[in-house]
Amino acid sequence: MLDFHPAGDDDQVRHLNRELSWLQFDERVLALAENPAVPLLERTKFLAIFTSNLDEFYQVRVAGLKEQVSAGVTGSGADGMSPSEQLLVIDAYVSELSGRAARLFLDELVPALDAQGIRFSDWQTLDDDDREHLVKVFDDQIFPVLTPLAVDPAHPFPYLSNLSLNLAVVVRDPDDGERRFARIKVPPLLSRFVVLPDGERFVPLEQVIAAHLDRLFPGLEVVEHHVFRVTRNADFEVEEDEADDLLLAIETELTRRRFGSLVRLEVEYAMSRAVLDLLQRELEITGDEVISLPGPLDLSGLWALYDLDRPDLKFPPLVSVTQPRLAATLNGEHQNLFATLREGDVLVQHPYDSFTTSVRAFLEAAATDPQVLAIKITLYRTSGRSSPISQALLDAAAEGKQVVALVELKARFDEEANIEWARVLEEAGVHVAYGVVGLKTHTKTCLVVRDDGDAVRRYAHVGTGNYNDKTARIYEDLGLLTADPDIGADLSDLFNVLTGYSRQSDYRKLLVAPTTFRRRMLELIERERDAEDGHILAKMNSLVDSRIIEGLYAASQAGTPVDLIVRGVCCLRPGVPGLSENVRVRSIVGRYLEHSRIYRFGSPTRGYDYVIGSGDWMPRNLDRRVEALVPIEDPSLQARLEEILQVCLHDDLLAWTLQPDTTWQQVEPTVGLDTHQTLRERARQRLR
Repeated sequence: MLDFHPAGDDDQVRHLNRELSWLQFDERVLALAENPAVPLLERTKFLAIFTSNLDEFYQVRVAGLKEQVSAGVTGSGADGMSPSEQLLVIDAYVSELSGRAARLFLDELVPALDAQGIRFSDWQTLDDDDREHLVKVFDDQIFPVLTPLAVDPAHPFPYLSNLSLNLAVVVRDPDDGERRFARIKVPPLLSRFVVLPDGERFVPLEQVIAAHLDRLFPGLEVVEHHVFRVTRNADFEVEEDEADDLLLAIETELTRRRFGSLVRLEVEYAMSRAVLDLLQRELEITGDEVISLPGPLDLSGLWALYDLDRPDLKFPPLVSVTQPRLAATLNGEHQNLFATLREGDVLVQHPYDSFTTSVRAFLEAAATDPQVLAIKITLYRTSGRSSPISQALLDAAAEGKQVVALVELKARFDEEANIEWARVLEEAGVHVAYGVVGLKTHTKTCLVVRDDGDAVRRYAHVGTGNYNDKTARIYEDLGLLTADPDIGADLSDLFNVLTGYSRQSDYRKLLVAPTTFRRRMLELIERERDAEDGHILAKMNSLVDSRIIEGLYAASQAGTPVDLIVRGVCCLRPGVPGLSENVRVRSIVGRYLEHSRIYRFGSPTRGYDYVIGSGDWMPRNLDRRVEALVPIEDPSLQARLEEILQVCLHDDLLAWTLQPDTTWQQVEPTVGLDTHQTLRERARQRLR
């Protein structure tokens, strides 16, 4: 791990820097790509994920820091670093990480893939037959969509779209010897790598274009060409209270996103000084915003390799199991599923427990069951109109049921998909709402109202992950299926808040942000601080909130053990004498994205309170989003949560620990426990 400290140079800083902590998480992803024990195509996938993560980091986090600098913000945050100081450290950190990723690809992955028959070929090394094939590909598929753009007094420097890959070309006019500059955008709709006929060799698309520059500039001499890539500010804010039509306002902002300010320029080492100077001058950026790499740029395109049919180079396929109590409901009779929930709650953990035979089955049963009267659901990220969840809602509307969908239009980078999906739902007769002004609706909840004959009952799902059948196969998430009348009544109240003018602030069982979530968490932390046998154990994606952190520090100082499993950003500093010596922080990073949130408070003698849901301990989740968390009260389901937590705490293959000096260290293997393999096997054992 690199020696970059999220606390800056001050060892007394109590709160670690959020941006640098996020980069440390992405470094842990990069470490998976570097791990020779990981299957080869999985390593390329993790390298692609690392690159995509870094792209988003620049589009949102770095862009925000640059806006603060432009606005003259000079003060420091809780971590003691000003925006300009953060940018300096980020620049150095990312340069190291990006160089490390490029060297990994060129020096390790390319030779290893070549040994397995998967070859990254260079145009210069191809034989005549291969070149003839690529010439045809260029003529038929690439050339028609290319548009060289000249730069001269009559043609201003063209706009460069966000995350676009480009060729900077210098040509010479043989008549007057004058050099001219042109830009060619590498078409983003084409595959990042062109596949040769054997299906096992790949040529970067930009190389195929570069080999045919004479076709694009006939009569001119191509002097030099270089690849570069730009990243722009892709974050935006919509003033909802000033927007007459929220959907239209967000569509307008999405257009503006394409024209956001530039925050990063990536170039290859070989780029000449003259071309780089021209780009910096025309783009109006400084050298600090330039990252030079050995190439190729944009390794997120390595996802294309993962689609190869080479199971020998991947993790063994996961076969999800049906949660045992739901197995008896799969005979197609809807009443069996609802009868099962009347008998008791069901807890599922994806991807080990099948999303298809649990959450999807719940929605599909509700959609077609003639006794179901209404379905209400919150949609943050889906897999689109072709998803089974989407189809179930359309089927329910076609059956004449009352269907309400709360579609979050401001889900970052899914805005366009959600706008399209909202329109499809409305056209099908679904009542579509967009939530509460000023808040993102991040909760993962579904409510089904059914006439059971003897009574009208509510059935519910409250989860930690989105209603997305695709991510449910790679994200680790939890969900509760229940017929608990209090939870059903709470969800009715919550949906009234989301779709109407209700100001409901207290609930029977649910913890809801921004009204009760923070308050209850602080109460439980304080309770454990004051108890002689207090203990706090929590699993989440990120820990940023300063009030929560200070509460955990106070608990530690009172002697209360605090164990935290934080996948990503952690701004708490553990193990510092006098501050947090009783706090331990670890992170699980592996095959599946750890996405569930579990909060546990108590002791064996007093009993435990378990809560799961959609909210992390971050200001945005606690104060600026609608979140819903549900207590898990059934002893058998509590035991399941305890098993998950204990496996994560004892993992010594995927786990990292945060040190008092703010660095992360990989846990030394002793027993060889892998969280993902262990939980997968235990799910199978439960089924048997």
